[in-house]
Order: sequence, then structure tokens, then C-alpha cells
Amino acid sequence: MSELIVWTYDWVPEGPRGFVRDIRLRWACEEAGFDYCVRTVPFGERGADHLARQPFGQVPFLSDGVIEIFKSGAGLLHLARKSEKLMPSDPVGEAHTLQWTIAALNSIEMVSVPWWYLEVTGAKDNHLTNWLESRLDHIERILKQRDWLVADRFTVADLLMADVLRVAKVRSFGDRPATEAYVARITARPSFRKAHADQVAHFAAADDRNAAIGLDE
Repeated sequence: MSELIVWTYDWVPEGPRGFVRDIRLRWACEEAGFDYCVRTVPFGERGADHLARQPFGQVPFLSDGVIEIFKSGAGLLHLARKSEKLMPSDPVGEAHTLQWTIAALNSIEMVSVPWWYLEVTGAKDNHLTNWLESRLDHIERILKQRDWLVADRFTVADLLMADVLRVAKVRSFGDRPATEAYVARITARPSFRKAHADQVAHFAAADDRNAAIGLDE
């Protein structure tokens, strides 16, 4: 059995399916050709075992033998260090991959997630709109100049940046053709398509199990 275990919820509602962040680790494993398995913790209960592995009661977390890592970004960088398909081995390429991976989390997602939350909850005034627009304009400018963020090829930095940018409301916010082309191209990769399909099927199977035992009533 593989030592790599991606942990996620046993079930989530339909809305977040395809976006729960274990997809990032699944995708990275698929890109690198790693053997891995998926295990679950209950969605409806944050038990002691879950909190011992992820102190905020979230998913995903990753098990690699004796190594236990929570947060998707940390898990991605751990996987990237195991495969040159995800991160160049030379010092410059590794440093640039690291900086763009952190940029996806801290410069884009840090703004896009709370902006999205305010949008979908119908906030009267979304004071993050100008900030998000500025960040997206910056990444559009960069993506007009290059096909990949690092080393003239796909890396884990592209994986994470595309996953952050592929949220429907973010994609439809403004006219950013270079960004849209980038997201479309990267999410057309077979590894993403498999990871996405597997995650959606995983949660759909839980629907079937719940229906069979009468938990959907």
C-alpha cells in the first residue's frame, strides 16, 4: 500500500464539490505519478483524531509515512520536493517555484476567498472589490508575458495559481483574456481532469451510501 494518503471529508454538499482543497494534492500526485490513496474524516464532526492531525478541523491533510502535514500549500510543497515534475531541482528554479506558490496563496487567494464570500452572501458593499481587481490586474499583466510562472514549464506554482483562479466568480470578474487562457489550458491537463472527476465521484458515492441507509431524509 502507498504511504501517501490524502485525507478529505467523507461527504460535502454539492456546491463545493470539485473545489474542496484535497483536489490540489490529488492533482499533484497525478502529475508526479505518485501512488496514493484517499481516506476520510467525517464532515459533520470534528473529532479528536481529526483535530490532532489538523488543528483547525479542516481538510486536506497529508500522510507520508511518519510525516503528517496539514494545509494544502504545505502538502503541495512537500510533494513538489519529491518530484522534479512539480518543482525544478536547481536552486534558482526551486526558489522561484516557492515564491510563486506562496504568491498564489498570499497575494491572490488571501483576497479572492473573502471577496467571494462577501459576494455569495449578498453583502451590500464589498469593500474588497478594488483590492481584488488590483491583484487580478497584476497577474493578468504577468500572464501576458509568459505561458508558465516558473522555468518555462508547468510546476506546482501553476497548479496552485490555476486552482485559485478557476473559481467561477473570480474568472468572470473583469476581462482578463491572458488569465482565462492560462486557467483553461492548465485545467485541461489530464491530471487535473482525473483529480476533479475522482473528487466529484467520491462525494457522489457518499450521497448513494447515505440514501441507502436513509440519511438523506
